[in-house]
Amino acid sequence: MLLTPTLFAAIPLAIWLYLFFVRGNFWQVHEDAIDPQRLERWPRVVAIVPARNEAETIARTVDSLARQDYPGEYSVIIVDDHSRDVTADLARKTAQDSPAAGRIAVRPAAELPPGWTGKVWATNEGVTAAAGNAPDYFWFTDADISHAPDTLRRLVFRAENDSLDLASLMVLLQTRTFPERLLIPPFLYFFMMLYPLSWVADPKARTAAAAGGCILLRREALERIGGMAAVRGELIEDCALARAVKKSSGKTWLGVTRDSISLRGYGSFVEIRDMIARTAFTQLRYSPLLLLSALSGLFVTCLLPGVLFFAYPGEAWLLVDTTVALMAASFAVTVRFYSLSWPWALTLPLAALFYGYATCVSAVRYWLGRGGQWKGRAQAPLKT
Repeated sequence: MLLTPTLFAAIPLAIWLYLFFVRGNFWQVHEDAIDPQRLERWPRVVAIVPARNEAETIARTVDSLARQDYPGEYSVIIVDDHSRDVTADLARKTAQDSPAAGRIAVRPAAELPPGWTGKVWATNEGVTAAAGNAPDYFWFTDADISHAPDTLRRLVFRAENDSLDLASLMVLLQTRTFPERLLIPPFLYFFMMLYPLSWVADPKARTAAAAGGCILLRREALERIGGMAAVRGELIEDCALARAVKKSSGKTWLGVTRDSISLRGYGSFVEIRDMIARTAFTQLRYSPLLLLSALSGLFVTCLLPGVLFFAYPGEAWLLVDTTVALMAASFAVTVRFYSLSWPWALTLPLAALFYGYATCVSAVRYWLGRGGQWKGRAQAPLKT
């Protein structure tokens, strides 16, 4: 009987030893702190903002884009993705009232063609509209993000200085409500576990990822992969775009920042569940086998140590306690990044349980023909 809990305890410990010491130091959150220097020539940039039903946030987003302290030629295209609210009107009014009125345009997206997801099509519409300006870079950003005035300058300097084809920033998500504090830090933590940032930046590593809320993409790199059509049907279009760029021998970088802030709040567990469920089963390539593997992995990695702690008190305590310590110590870095107190580092198993539940919801919705739900669209039809 003594051997059984010891054997079970050794499995999650081995996993956490690998995660902590081998998997690209994923848990170390290094905030972007580059100090941009003067460039001989600042490249031409066009910011593209796909917007669908974003009346609550679009004004602040447009205002932050208008106030970019960028020394080079810079313009903004807001693409209204068939909004059913006053998103386009608010975007136009904010642009007109801004000091950069002549550099901000609002245009409607054409009808969504078959085979394209909504956000990718709206982004493509912006790219097409910007073609006449021949920009050196496209800056893809979401309609619910407020950027610091030096965000673009820092991104461009990094891309030019490091010869990057794609530079992306993970913006700061809100942690004001209890559901956000419990579940948003794990969102960043699990993302970095899947895509260690050091591996994303390593040209020799296959790992590729980007954060769709803030992507600076070299125009030549986009043309090299065949334009936005290369990712036209993707729900997780940001990572697919980074994957395509890296596969074409492009250099990529992904960082974390506090200076660009998501304006979207999640006041309930249901809202966060729906946010996760939109793409969770897509991440698993709609595979029941991968779903089972992911749920089993979450259980063994995050929940089994707690089960053993309470089911077999005093047995295999060294293995269990070491596992919990590694788990909490690694997650504590993300907790500190969100300015939360250290006890939140012990809540990762609860978050893992919720993420497993949301992933199951994602799978069920897909099987019911309602996969990839976002802003009134189901973008992941069941494949027969």
